[in-house]
Amino acid sequence: MEGSVFGLTEEQISQFGLTWGIGGFIALMLFIIWKVARESKAGRFGTFVLFFVLAFGIFGFLLKQVVQWWLDIK
Repeated sequence: MEGSVFGLTEEQISQFGLTWGIGGFIALMLFIIWKVARESKAGRFGTFVLFFVLAFGIFGFLLKQVVQWWLDIK
């Protein structure tokens, strides 16, 4: 196959990177926020606020995926 890497097309590689790459990045951000909250002794409320704000970004990413699926946009 010409123009493919390991038998995958550019679209397949992009979709894999978007799905698993962003998912891994979100997990890394969760770990970093937890570590920052612990090291700064943010307390329960401070930790809650940090994770709540991060959850908005995660929710936005997931909502984008659902809307694209619902409207059949690629």
